[in-house]
Amino acid sequence: MKTFKIVPQIAEYSTVQEFCADFDFTNRDLVFISKSTEKYFSGKLNEAHVIYRGDYGSGEPTDVMVEQIWQDIKNISYERVIGIGGGTIIDVAKLLALKTFSPVLDLFDKKITAKRTKELVIIPTTCGTGSEVTNISILELTERSSKMGLAVDALYPDCTILIPELLKDLPYHFFATSSIDALVHAMESYLSPKANSFSQEFSLKAARMIIKGYLEILEKGKNYRTSLLADFLKASTYAGIGFGNAGTGYVHAMSYSFGGKYHVPHGEANYVLFMAIFKTYQKLLPNGKIAVLNKELSEILKCPEAKVYKELDRVLNEILELKPMNSYGAKENDLDEFTKNTVDVQTRLTANGYIQFTAEQVREIYKSVF
Repeated sequence: MKTFKIVPQIAEYSTVQEFCADFDFTNRDLVFISKSTEKYFSGKLNEAHVIYRGDYGSGEPTDVMVEQIWQDIKNISYERVIGIGGGTIIDVAKLLALKTFSPVLDLFDKKITAKRTKELVIIPTTCGTGSEVTNISILELTERSSKMGLAVDALYPDCTILIPELLKDLPYHFFATSSIDALVHAMESYLSPKANSFSQEFSLKAARMIIKGYLEILEKGKNYRTSLLADFLKASTYAGIGFGNAGTGYVHAMSYSFGGKYHVPHGEANYVLFMAIFKTYQKLLPNGKIAVLNKELSEILKCPEAKVYKELDRVLNEILELKPMNSYGAKENDLDEFTKNTVDVQTRLTANGYIQFTAEQVREIYKSVF
């Protein structure tokens, strides 16, 4: 039996002003936000306790970051957590709503039971994470030089708020990497063995919207993306519903060790491996579920089904130039370590692969994008 569910309530607003007319911030709130985003909420956060993303370093979320936040908030009384930001803020905000989240390693090793004691409201400011509707938090565990995911129902938000206005200042590079990440979420979850007809509808709708948007941007110019922000934000959430039910697979599993070791932003690390893995899927099992996906993609891309990944590769490269792993500092002697991490550690994700790769096949993929 395959089940499907959407847990958070989802609300849409065009502007922050509209949202704040319905939502009162109080002294029982803990707001996790970046200073660049706070300007949209100027004068509206009232007496909420505010902590800033930039006070805890840059880059992807880590266990060290969460431990530092814990030291700063452990004496604050709050009943509601509002995370306003991208993947880092969302993934950390989920943990801040738990009764106990330190030591972080014990939580991720499940020595601590994840129990929610705070209300959780998530407001995404990128078009890629999808985490605003999932029960998953991803951190880099610095002692292990790898990213790991914690997936428990206590991490589901109570409410997700979509406000396209908050994406207006998103630089083009981050727009591209976050939306490519959403496309990866959509396509991996579509092929997952845990997918069902309901989750696949969300996954496929997300993929269609993102690729259609890319084609319009290539035709009308990079600045045209500002006209599509509501669509890309919605597509990201659709993809989040897809992978929240069906999971992601080898793209995420293989990007975690590479991205964790060289501090490559999540969407960008996924992009490095995305097409290589899907081309391998196509080569090894062309007549399975991927054939149905390819037919759908061929209609959007207006190309023969046999040339879907070549054409998608071209489109993605025009949206954002693909770089090899070595351009991020990776060394060839990392490949064995990355392979071992994928096969031995990332089993939560590899279980969702369209097919199961051998260690040799995993290493060959790493080598092809090195």
